Amino acid sequence: MAVESPSRLSVTDARQLRTKSLPAWTAAVVVVAAIAVSFVLINLTGAGGMVLTGVVAAILFVAFMGIAATIVEGSRSARNRMATVLIYGAFVLALLPLLSVVWTLITKGSKRLDGNFFQTSMNNIGAFDEKGGAYHAIVGTLEQAGIATLITVPLGILGAIYIVEYGRGFLANAIRFFVDVMTGIPSIVAGLFVLSFWVFTITPLWNDGKAAYSGFAAALSLSVLMLPTVVRSTEEMLRLVPGALREGSYALGVPKWKTITSIVLPTALPGIVTGVMLAVARAAGETAPVLLVAGGLNSINFNVFSGNQSSLSLFIFEQAGVASEFAPGRAWTAALTLVVLVLVLTVAAKLLARRNKLAR
Repeated sequence: MAVESPSRLSVTDARQLRTKSLPAWTAAVVVVAAIAVSFVLINLTGAGGMVLTGVVAAILFVAFMGIAATIVEGSRSARNRMATVLIYGAFVLALLPLLSVVWTLITKGSKRLDGNFFQTSMNNIGAFDEKGGAYHAIVGTLEQAGIATLITVPLGILGAIYIVEYGRGFLANAIRFFVDVMTGIPSIVAGLFVLSFWVFTITPLWNDGKAAYSGFAAALSLSVLMLPTVVRSTEEMLRLVPGALREGSYALGVPKWKTITSIVLPTALPGIVTGVMLAVARAAGETAPVLLVAGGLNSINFNVFSGNQSSLSLFIFEQAGVASEFAPGRAWTAALTLVVLVLVLTVAAKLLARRNKLAR
């Protein structure tokens, strides 16, 4: 029995196999058209300035792109292109405040970026003195944030390990609940707690019955704020470690504690470092706890366990309220210094975490 072969389809026009699409230069043309139309409309009506012009131009760009895509590509492709435009627009909209903050810090904070700012304090500096720096505040920030990190990181990581690896039942749920509650505690509450417990109750025991401010008390209050962030971030990173890694280690006869220290923690290390640096960044930017329990100081104090001490955040707060034409420049430069300091510490911690082979 003969089998007839199917006849080949003849294509008279090769363009039938191609889907129509907008040219690559369409977006640029639409952007120019949207800006031009928005500029003309706003100027004719006198409704606003450059900000309103930009908002109207963004709306017109989305509308023009949707119309052009519908005409050329069809409604289905137009919806896809519109969704893409909205996603990119949301990204740019979220990025604009960050870029604005960075630009403001750089332009206003670079005016006092000199040796005097980083080598001197505000001791004996009056309202009409142009000089004066934040050396004492930088020392205070590094010491307070460093001690708070040394206190918080071991406690936070051990707490997260207990919750994920060992904790079951009421106790683990109670720890999670209190960690969640502590996450929303205002910074001034942490400062008041350390003020009443450490400054007014503990320090008088060895200070002839007198309460005493210190940078260490500020570090304790900062550690209270850092602890929930470290615990929660570490807990989430430990839960992301595949269970197969643990099971393979147990199958080889490795004890549970060694599996955690040699397999689980190194695998989750990059995420843990990120959580720790977020906590450090929050601690370095807190003002109320330092003001309550460290008191602030215009001169240099390297002894974190005795005497008042300042920090960069407190220095910014103080300079912002000083009636001097030179104070705002110091405040902006201190803010830029604080941001750069946190950035440097974060990059250094990330580079150290990348050296771990299991985390790659």
